[in-house]
Amino acid sequence: MKKLQEPRNLKSNAADTGARRLSDVAYDRILESLFERKVPVGAFISQNELSAIVDVPVGPLRDALRVLDAEGILTIHPRSGIQFVRPGLELTRSTYQFRSIVERAAVRVFAEEADEQVMNALEVRHSRLLRRVERDGIGPEQLLEMDALELDLHGHIIQALRNPLIESAYRRMHNYLRLLRLERNVTAPIFIRTLKEHIDILEACATRNADAAEKALLAHFQAAMQRNLGLV
Repeated sequence: MKKLQEPRNLKSNAADTGARRLSDVAYDRILESLFERKVPVGAFISQNELSAIVDVPVGPLRDALRVLDAEGILTIHPRSGIQFVRPGLELTRSTYQFRSIVERAAVRVFAEEADEQVMNALEVRHSRLLRRVERDGIGPEQLLEMDALELDLHGHIIQALRNPLIESAYRRMHNYLRLLRLERNVTAPIFIRTLKEHIDILEACATRNADAAEKALLAHFQAAMQRNLGLV
């Protein structure tokens, strides 16, 4: 799956802005400013303030804001400001409903057709991280690796459908998932449970058992939704 581009300074890299539209750069930078907590969850902010934070002129910023408004990441209030969404029950439910509908079909294909080397590599990475966390606990490095594993595992599952429209929609959905995690307190036990749920999915896929893979995936989503709602 395509990852969001890292923010870069427009003034110091003219070649980059020539290769990409400023509105696309603005789109990525707005999201990263949110996910890196430069803009607080649920913040109400003016366009000029946001323009200064992401270092993008107001014109292309407005184009990006219209896209993000349509995607539900924020709401534009004319002549007033921009309201970023605050995750809640409805966004959590909708996000996991979407994931369940799409990935149930995808994981069955992944289990039956995916390259064995891809599955093995993912399982090895999960197992290594699990051992590190059980031994040393969690820190910034482990959190970054978990984010990468989350994206790689579910990305490979989605790619099994070979449908670019679904992949595009899933990339947008991943933004909602990152939003949900912003206000979640990740502890070592939660981290370990998540890794073990991923390993259960991979082990089921490794046996080419589509029914078991689907069951493990749905169990993972149910547990993850409860964690995001603070129920466990």
